[in-house]
Amino acid sequence: MLSPSTSTPGTARATTLTLGPFEMPNRVFAAPMAGVTDLPWRQMARKLGAGHCVSEMVTSKRELWDTLKTSRRMNHAGEPGPVAAQLVGVDPQDMADAARANVEAGAQIVDINMGCPAKKVCSRWAGSALMQDETQALRIVDAVVRAMRELNVPVTLKMRTGWCADVRNAPRIARAAQDAGVAMIVVHGRTRDQGYGGQAEYDTIAAIKRELRIPVVANGDIDSAAKARAVLAATGADAVMIGRAALGRPWLLGHIAQALQSGTEPEQPSLRQQGAWLLEHLRAHQLFYGEAGTKTARKHVGWAVAALPGGAAFRARFNTLSDPRAQVDAVAAYFDALDTSCDSQPIPLAA
Repeated sequence: MLSPSTSTPGTARATTLTLGPFEMPNRVFAAPMAGVTDLPWRQMARKLGAGHCVSEMVTSKRELWDTLKTSRRMNHAGEPGPVAAQLVGVDPQDMADAARANVEAGAQIVDINMGCPAKKVCSRWAGSALMQDETQALRIVDAVVRAMRELNVPVTLKMRTGWCADVRNAPRIARAAQDAGVAMIVVHGRTRDQGYGGQAEYDTIAAIKRELRIPVVANGDIDSAAKARAVLAATGADAVMIGRAALGRPWLLGHIAQALQSGTEPEQPSLRQQGAWLLEHLRAHQLFYGEAGTKTARKHVGWAVAALPGGAAFRARFNTLSDPRAQVDAVAAYFDALDTSCDSQPIPLAA
């Protein structure tokens, strides 16, 4: 709910955003992204100023909870609170049970995935496919909220504006979810059939915000402080959520949060600082994934250097390395060379 000191729906945005017993430190959140927002990434993002991070989606299928993939996604060891776990599934009871299991594993907020457009998810009628069946979608919402109410755990919902351009039913689902007890709604400004193509539209988010009492978060195509300000102004949303723009740049969330809070554009991180953060993330990633970490780290490093001088060539060379120490040494040498040749060149905000 909005804190008592803030305005009523349809007026100025809240200066403080609370979810149940938790007060968010700022209004710039990290979107859950499968294969990206794992525990090491979330820890880095929070350390660097993200106001809120949500886990990779966790399946509601009980038989998969003990698999290595799912157990890693349910791992919140050492994660700054409040810890948020996103659930994906199609059966209300399974989703309620999964919510309880994730709370036992350390989650303090539960998020329902009604926005993933991936075919392998939607083909099982999960993710954004649920928006085609509002009755079933709301059964899931009701079951999870009921299960979490007794534990005093807030439930949030992430969705799209609709299934397709002709069916933008997000406002109707959002109103029903609020009535069921959902504490916050996140809306990606695209329909499912858009995937991640085209331009995000914010009119539907604005319409939802005007009708709801609970916080509404705008998501989609936000890659800078200027864009965050524009989206907040256009939608009246209480916060923004950033996904793809933060690939390889978990520091971007804190950078934008600082800009929103100060009203000015903070200095962009130097190459030396960028390299130090990437090395810290790389070591944590390798430790978390063990032997597999040298492979899974490649995408994070690739994203981080994509916009930098010689980044493509370095990425190609880095992808041949299979030894953890060699990876660390290569990243350190690359950024040392950049720092010497470019001094304090800023990192582009739009990779």
